[in-house]
Amino acid sequence: MYHPVLLDMPEHNRSLPSLHQERALCQGGYRFVAGLDEAGRGAWAGPVVAAAVILASCRRTALELRGVRDSKRLTPAQRARMRERIEQVALAWSVGSASSAEIDALGILPATRLAMMRAVAGLQLAPDALLIDAVSLPELHLPQRAFPYADAISLSVAAASILAKTTRDALLGDLDALVGGYGFTSHKGYGTRAHAQALARLGPCWAHRHTFRPVMEIVRNGARLEHGAENADRRAASED
Repeated sequence: MYHPVLLDMPEHNRSLPSLHQERALCQGGYRFVAGLDEAGRGAWAGPVVAAAVILASCRRTALELRGVRDSKRLTPAQRARMRERIEQVALAWSVGSASSAEIDALGILPATRLAMMRAVAGLQLAPDALLIDAVSLPELHLPQRAFPYADAISLSVAAASILAKTTRDALLGDLDALVGGYGFTSHKGYGTRAHAQALARLGPCWAHRHTFRPVMEIVRNGARLEHGAENADRRAASED
C-alpha cells in the first residue's frame, strides 16, 4: 500500500509555485522530496512522458529557479531556458515515458503511472516522498501527495512539468522526421484540425494511439470528424 501524506494545501492561484510543500515534508523528516508531472496524456499520438525532480528546499533554490512555473504558461523559448536552469540546480532529475503501444495495451492512466514510476526509478537520489500532479502512484511504497494544479503550487512539480514537456516536444520532432505528413512538430500529436485532416487522409501510423476514440472515429468516418473537430485547436492549445 502507498502512504498518502496529508498536508495543508493552499488554494490554487496564478502566483508562482513555491517550496512550501517540499519544506513541509522536510520538516516532517523526509529528506529527498521528488516532484512529478507528465506531458502528452491527452494527445492522439506519441508517448506520454513524465519527469521527476528533487530540489533542495532552501531560499537559494527558489531564487535560482525564479520564473519556473507550469510549462503551459511558458513559451517554447522560455521552457528551453528554464530546462537548462533546472538541470543545473536540481539535486536530481529524471525522465520516463510510456509508448503509444503501451498506452493502447494498458490504458492511458496506467501508462501515465508507468511513465512516472520509470522517472522515479531513474533518479540518482532515491526519494523518500513524492509530490504529484493529480495522479497517485499506489504501486510505489512511498509517502506521497497527489493533488490538482500541483504544477502551479509546488516548485519541484512545476520543474518536472517543464522537463516532461520539453522532452516530449523533442521526441515528437524526431517522430515528424521519421513519419512525414502528420505535422507532429506543429501539433505535438494533439487533436488539432490539421491532425484530424491528416489522419482522415493518411490513416493512423504506428505512433498513433489506436485505442483512442477520436482516432478510431476519424479513421471510420474522417470527413464527419473533420467537421466535428472545429474546436480541436483550442482544446489542444489548453493542453500544450
